[in-house]
Amino acid sequence: MKLITWNIDSLNAMLTSDSDRALMSREVMVSIVEEDPDIIAVQETKLPRTGPSKKHIAILKDMFPNYKCVWNVSQEPARKSYAGTMFFYKNHLNPTATFPKIGAPDPLDSEGRIITLEFDTFFVTQVYTPNAGSNLVRLKERQEWDEKFAEYLVGLDEKKPVIVTGDFNVAHKEIDLAHPGRNKRSAGFTDEEREAFTKLLDKGFTDTFRYIHGDATGRYSWWNQRAKTSKINNSGWRIDYWLVSDRLADKVQKSDMLDSGERQDHTPLVLDIDLA
Repeated sequence: MKLITWNIDSLNAMLTSDSDRALMSREVMVSIVEEDPDIIAVQETKLPRTGPSKKHIAILKDMFPNYKCVWNVSQEPARKSYAGTMFFYKNHLNPTATFPKIGAPDPLDSEGRIITLEFDTFFVTQVYTPNAGSNLVRLKERQEWDEKFAEYLVGLDEKKPVIVTGDFNVAHKEIDLAHPGRNKRSAGFTDEEREAFTKLLDKGFTDTFRYIHGDATGRYSWWNQRAKTSKINNSGWRIDYWLVSDRLADKVQKSDMLDSGERQDHTPLVLDIDLA
């Protein structure tokens, strides 16, 4: 099975805007579809509270003719058109989709951050993890989220193996970002966030990129779009992941980044796994 994940930073803009950035996003999405994955996970859709509009749906059907889709969007008290997640999966697949709330602090549970697909013998779930924010104003809430999400994944794993993906908003180790020394108290690289990710892995999950590539350096999934040369200089962070239950690790055949060209911000990640 081939799966691809991408924090798109506004599916809404990709579908409706003609800005240079939206056009680049469309090119990346076309390249994802050309990979012919079985499942596509998308984070930070920024769709309205009513979900995709009729215009959105028409464009999506044209772009993804061989896929069904499900989505989770922000609801009150969360901000409008904020966060959000979406799954596309091949028409022949028939998973059961759920949109769990994990008991996280308000309004995090209302921001459309998780979707889970249940198949006969495994789960696929995606997450858009909250950012700790400028000056770490949301670090406490982020820590609570990490604890609750880890509990949720353990609960799934007790039933059947789990494939987990998304933007986790944390660079786990110093080799997961270009400049660890000057980011010690930056959101996404605090000791608290890194320790929470370690604890998650220790509960029975494998970071598939590290499983395949060991301690490879200079491999990132995000470059700050506010810094014009971040991608040219490869001043990036690896904050997007494919994780699997430990008992699935030896079935992973590929876990890597996909090329997103000149577009900064997140790049897609691909996972090939033998679930036969």
